[in-house]
Amino acid sequence: MNSLLKEIKNCQVCLPHLKDGVNPVVSTHPNSKVVIIGQAPGRIVHRTGIPWDDKSGDRLREWLTVSKEQFYNPEIFAIIPMGFCYPGKGKSGDLPPRKECAPLWHEPLLSKMKSVELTLLIGSYAQAYYLGDQRKRTLTETVKNFSEYLPTFLPLPHPSPRNNIWLKKNPWFVSEVLPLLQKRISKLIR
Repeated sequence: MNSLLKEIKNCQVCLPHLKDGVNPVVSTHPNSKVVIIGQAPGRIVHRTGIPWDDKSGDRLREWLTVSKEQFYNPEIFAIIPMGFCYPGKGKSGDLPPRKECAPLWHEPLLSKMKSVELTLLIGSYAQAYYLGDQRKRTLTETVKNFSEYLPTFLPLPHPSPRNNIWLKKNPWFVSEVLPLLQKRISKLIR
């Protein structure tokens, strides 16, 4: 695992496409129990090199009801984004994650983790990649039908503050999905 992580940290595959340069952000361990597959690091995370080191991360830890210490323990949580580097700014937020990372790095990383009990698919890019035709027409429908993907996957919306409107429109997420998520995580981190 260490040599694979070193190889990822030195990856230059997307360099020609990244205005802000490369800084692959990933955190795993062979004993990781929960895999968090998100989109791509934002500008802040690109600068700090710490995954989910922003307001989205604060909300995600809130959803999981875990401390920063627990969240950043790779023996509990593996953090593997769809794109490992900050993709840059687009017209209405960050650009989509680069398409090179997931096919290149996910399978080699996941194959080294034999203790995974749950994979959180955060946002439409992760859901499209891992659920394929099993996902529903929209992210909302996919998340609403979360039980179809358990026990392996749990699809979630992105915890970004930009999704406050989505959360207000979909109160069932807080009342139905979060309690199940919190219960599963609590059992896994004991």
